[in-house]
Amino acid sequence: MGARLRVVLDQLVDVVDADHADAAVGLAAGLIATAPSGCAVDAIVPVGASVPVAGIGDIRTLGMGRRELAAAWQLGIAPGVGGGLIHSPTLMAPLVRHDRVHDNDQTTVTVWDLRAWDAPEMLSRGRVAWQRGMLRRAVRHADAVVVPSHAVAERLSELAKIGDRVRVIAGAPPQGFGVPFDTAVRRSALSLPDQYVVLSGSPTSLSDGFRGAVAAGLDAVIVDAPDGAEPRYADAASAAGLPERRAHVRGRLSGVDRAAVLAGASAYVATEAVAGWPWRAVEAMALGIPVVAVASGSHHDVIADGGILVPSAEIADAVVEAAGGAAERLRVLATDRSRAFSWASSAERLWGLHADL
Repeated sequence: MGARLRVVLDQLVDVVDADHADAAVGLAAGLIATAPSGCAVDAIVPVGASVPVAGIGDIRTLGMGRRELAAAWQLGIAPGVGGGLIHSPTLMAPLVRHDRVHDNDQTTVTVWDLRAWDAPEMLSRGRVAWQRGMLRRAVRHADAVVVPSHAVAERLSELAKIGDRVRVIAGAPPQGFGVPFDTAVRRSALSLPDQYVVLSGSPTSLSDGFRGAVAAGLDAVIVDAPDGAEPRYADAASAAGLPERRAHVRGRLSGVDRAAVLAGASAYVATEAVAGWPWRAVEAMALGIPVVAVASGSHHDVIADGGILVPSAEIADAVVEAAGGAAERLRVLATDRSRAFSWASSAERLWGLHADL
């Protein structure tokens, strides 16, 4: 009888972490597509969750909603979950004592970023406390902690006594991520200019990106801005010499809208050096968009030669280069690098991890 890998899919109803939701769907589909002969993929979900992944086997719906389940698991209470092989694409996992040696019970989790430690101002206080608490449970009870890059693995090892249980398995763009057929219509609906660079980061770090937009003679479109943060981004743009009318602040966009925005950009610029998976940079590379990023461990691991990596003080010059004479070369490099990431490849490595355990 083959193994059954049970995937926690609560992220499908967690609108706060839309990237995690995309990752959960992509990974689950990859696990199904690459399942060894005789093996199957099941799901563990809270009340109210749907499972839009074809090929999922058994679905264990627990007797709690998402919020209640998160609180219970933080306390180490996991009734009704059962044993076997369990993987959660985030720290939202039934991290309790189990017997891997005698019962073959295994629990693994993925930690996508360490913002709760390195950039807590980017999250709510409650979310910071929850993530830190769940990592403590992972240190005690997880058989392996998956991280998306070697830089995150190194930083995690500094924060927690995780030993040799850290495994590096990269992420990938969302399933089906590509240029939509109605790109122009979507950009018009978002009131975007004809020529622009896309920026992501905090208002403070984006100053270098704004200066790059000024130097390149382009507008700036900011994505993933928190609700109510528009004034801070506008002030940062003005301070960097970019008029407020040329700084277009947008919040969380759907995957299709995000693809339309990135597809129309002269370049994508990542100014934040946080240990974690660079979601937007990977999406930009998948669309063949020139990428400029501040030099950091995670960017070196993931972007590598698929873009321009420079110190923050050199970002403005790099934006001019990426949007100008180097654009075609960088488009080719971005596309080539993007081929290194797929959910099928990630899933194969996760199957291998559980086999090794």
